[in-house]
Amino acid sequence: MVKLKIAGLWVGVIENVELENWTIPMLKEEIANRSNCTSDSIKLICSGKVLKEDTVDNDGKVQNLIQLGIKNNSKILANRVTSPQEGISLKQHMIAEEERSTRLSRLKTAVTALAERHADGSLPIEDFSIEVEDQNGQKVRLGSETDQRAVMMGLMLLAKGKRLIRQGNYKDSLEVLSMGEEAFSLCDPKVLELVDNVPILQIDIVWCYFMIRDIRWLSDAGKRLEIARAGIERAHGKDFLRLRLLQGGRYPELAVHLRLELLEGVVAYHSGQLEKSRKALASAKAKFVKLQVSDEALSLVMSMGFGEREAKRALRMNNQDVASAIDFLVEERTKKRQKQEEDIRRRDEIKEQKRYGMTPSKKAVDIERLNELVSIGFDKELAAEALRRNENDTQQALDDLTNPETSSAIQVHIESRKRKRKEQARNSAIEKVVGMGFERSKVVAAFQTGGSLETVLQILTEQPEADLAPAADNMQPAVNSTTAPQDGASSSATLPDNVSADIPDLMHNVEGRDVEMEEELSEDIANADALDDYDIEVNIEGEAITEYLNLVDSASSCGKMVLSQ
Repeated sequence: MVKLKIAGLWVGVIENVELENWTIPMLKEEIANRSNCTSDSIKLICSGKVLKEDTVDNDGKVQNLIQLGIKNNSKILANRVTSPQEGISLKQHMIAEEERSTRLSRLKTAVTALAERHADGSLPIEDFSIEVEDQNGQKVRLGSETDQRAVMMGLMLLAKGKRLIRQGNYKDSLEVLSMGEEAFSLCDPKVLELVDNVPILQIDIVWCYFMIRDIRWLSDAGKRLEIARAGIERAHGKDFLRLRLLQGGRYPELAVHLRLELLEGVVAYHSGQLEKSRKALASAKAKFVKLQVSDEALSLVMSMGFGEREAKRALRMNNQDVASAIDFLVEERTKKRQKQEEDIRRRDEIKEQKRYGMTPSKKAVDIERLNELVSIGFDKELAAEALRRNENDTQQALDDLTNPETSSAIQVHIESRKRKRKEQARNSAIEKVVGMGFERSKVVAAFQTGGSLETVLQILTEQPEADLAPAADNMQPAVNSTTAPQDGASSSATLPDNVSADIPDLMHNVEGRDVEMEEELSEDIANADALDDYDIEVNIEGEAITEYLNLVDSASSCGKMVLSQ
């Protein structure tokens, strides 16, 4: 029986080693048991040589430790290497991390692209526009164009972060919320003083810390909660008076304040401030009790035709008052219907703006100013072109419209654009039909008869070949003709629904778009509402309050503080 001194992966002495009976696999297994790793992940080195477990003697037997030159008190270095199974897991982990990193990078790029396209009034390439609204659904313009873009980015990332929290993906949510914090930091602080989105974002970040249960973020969590507390008090007013006025006497903020106080209590506990922790947790518990919805109240609200989730939300935000909750839900449904009508109106407006084209600085024609000119008797197409040329300057557009020479030139330009647009549409339609397998000359002849794309297809599939005029054989339309007009103007002529014309000046910034990620972001925005930031299911918070109150009581009775792992 001898002793072997081990260093490296595990440091210590292995006693009672039988050198004649032990082999390298047996020694590795012993070290693996003591170092909490697998034996195939250990490499042993003694006297500068790697100890291989498959070394055999002249008889073909695996050599024992004596045969390998190991003696009493020999020093052996144990190193960790990647086992085959761990190698596969590590590779899978690395692939997953790479995919995660790529997705987060795509998310940030898509948010930036959407904000740049929608914050400056440019003509959107989608059939929707993203706008900043207050809790009443009124459009808000915050500071400069840079401020507006920063706020828009921050709000999109906050919405995505909250969705990830609801899915339980706290690690990714933390990354996304950090991006949101960075975006908000680009905005003038004065612009954000009276809104609570930024302090709510800080609370959400600390909530992710808490759910990941990593005490290393303790000091950072404390600083963030201080910022959140100051921001909430500034935005909601003393004793929440400002918020109560904005919300018509309702109490939407209770769940947010509950989470804030819970997190303050947790940080105080882990910092050894027991009384501060107890006070914060007790206040959070009182709010938790207020947010508990009784079965009777829930049943009464649901009997009015509302779903369980919306009924609970309404009762929580209205201090459990059934009548107020029902009024709230009726009001919310009215707002939702009005929002849907506004979205439809805005989509139609965007389609109309796309017909008119963009100004020299890539802005859309202002529909309100256009309607003003139309209301005093000007032709709509003529007025739109005048506004487009003059960067939506109503007075300059009016000067052009009342100048006979300029007005005539605009009219000629519009007619020219109509002809070019029709030619582009026709060429595009011809290429579409030729792509179906029809002979080009016959397709061109069929289009000369006039009619829609359906009519042309009917002619090609039903009429005898002799009916198609061969005189059109020499006509060669421009393939995929997308030539823009000389000055970048856009005609107001409407294309048929079944024919698409690729207009470059209306499709700026399309190349390189991450359509999938942008659609995902726009869906998050479309499915959210003004009160989503306050709509928190507090079941996890309730359990955490109980857990930490017990910890505080236990620590107080022991007279000391023990940090949780």
